[in-house]
Amino acid sequence: MEPRNFDGDADRPRSAGAKQTGRVLVIGPYLRVRAGGADAQSETHIQRNAEARLDEAAGLARAIDLVIADAIITPISQIRPATYIGKGKVEEIAALAKSLDVELVVMDCALAPIQQRNLEKELHAKVLDRTGLILEIFGRRAKTKEGSLQVELAHLNYQRSRLVRSWTHLERQRGGFGFMGGPGETQIEADRRLIQERISKLEGELKKVQATRRLHRAGRQRVPYRVVALVGYTNAGKSTLFNRLTRADVQAADMLFATLDPTLRALNLPHGGKAMLSDTVGFISNLPTQLVAAFRATLEEVLEADVILHVRDISHEDAEAQQSDVDAVLRQLGINPDDSGRIIEVWNKIDRYDAEQREELLNIAARRPEDHPAMLVSAVSGEGVDALLAAIEQRLAAKRTTLDLSIDAADGAGISWLHRNAEVLAKELHDGRFDMTVRVDETKRDIVVSRFDAVPRLPA
Repeated sequence: MEPRNFDGDADRPRSAGAKQTGRVLVIGPYLRVRAGGADAQSETHIQRNAEARLDEAAGLARAIDLVIADAIITPISQIRPATYIGKGKVEEIAALAKSLDVELVVMDCALAPIQQRNLEKELHAKVLDRTGLILEIFGRRAKTKEGSLQVELAHLNYQRSRLVRSWTHLERQRGGFGFMGGPGETQIEADRRLIQERISKLEGELKKVQATRRLHRAGRQRVPYRVVALVGYTNAGKSTLFNRLTRADVQAADMLFATLDPTLRALNLPHGGKAMLSDTVGFISNLPTQLVAAFRATLEEVLEADVILHVRDISHEDAEAQQSDVDAVLRQLGINPDDSGRIIEVWNKIDRYDAEQREELLNIAARRPEDHPAMLVSAVSGEGVDALLAAIEQRLAAKRTTLDLSIDAADGAGISWLHRNAEVLAKELHDGRFDMTVRVDETKRDIVVSRFDAVPRLPA
């Protein structure tokens, strides 16, 4: 669907094959920004193309099978405390919503509870802001128990802030005795109490999930497998790249938030080594803070990863803004997005370019600093994947030490320990002793050196 400014024609065809769960009007209430204004430098999302932002909002609505009756851009000069947009705009949108017979109006912004309530009164339709829409998508996509717990927790925290004192007719009977007792518990207070009780229960269950994840992670650390994590903007092609790298069959679709629950698979490296590859939920601009907090247990896979692949849809018109959004979420998680020793930038979807455009991209990548390279790949065709695997292997090897040692062939316990705690690169039997070359994590280097009289291998 082509986005338009408010004064255009409202007629739009319905999406073919869409499951019709209700007609929706998508509104893009974007602030006008003067060229060179201070806001343009301080707010990343303002740098985005308005049409691309609206198209993304419509994509979010379509991700839960809503039928887009229309999608329009409504430029605003300032945010109104009562309704976010001005009174005249509200009246125009109300008339349009009535003429289109929509059941839901999606506002591509974060609305305060009172703004949402006032808009619903004026528009005579249910109003959902960007945060609520993303929460709805996550609620539908969560498959595992952990994902469901995280989404419900985020949704309850969001809903709690939406409870406003508007149900005075539902006030309960007076408490206390005689006329001395004050008013009893109101319905709104009861709802708040029930929500808080449910939140406390969910937080307790998520702590158990986190404890289980820590046990699984500790088990992986006992086996010498390093972790590589995929991060990136939603629909950047992470799951397709995940499938290409691991030969897995994880759901990969051209839609926002196609993958929600984390997935781990073995990754075979070029020279016989192995790592664990983790596919995580995609990020998005203005990602609700409730979700960042709720999904922290899942995103701990990223926190613990030895190498992070930042997958970018380099063909997207807002690729630079999307990169900034991902960097912002990484900072929220305590990860430095400029850590070149840990993060590899992957420019995906180069198959969308012709030969001349690809050559231009290669020239741009070649001019980047050596410590901040960009790997050009196509997860669809496989182009550039071998070079990416080599880069991953090189980064993982840089974090480990290669040692040479000789061990008595009768020392079964020692040989078994080495296989459990190190990556055995070579092993040859000579005169009753195994000459071995192993690669170990820095945390176990001193143990191997002292126990097996190992010596570091000199660079070739």
